[in-house]
Amino acid sequence: MKTKKLTDVLERVAAWPAELQDELAELALEIDAGVAGGEYQPSDQELAGINRGLRAANEGRFASEEDVEAAFAKFHAR
Repeated sequence: MKTKKLTDVLERVAAWPAELQDELAELALEIDAGVAGGEYQPSDQELAGINRGLRAANEGRFASEEDVEAAFAKFHAR
């Protein structure tokens, strides 16, 4: 059973370039693994991002409260 929302999105996705369709498929597989109780395995790219974030945190590099508020305002304006 598919919801109407999912059906509508899948129809639009069919017109996307192949690389974006593959990217969406990877995200769906990650969600599916979580639903199925599988253990999530981050990609090398994700692990590199995690390591960059941990290094930044260890160095005390954090976004200021103003930076965070500006980012939220940007996304809420959409």
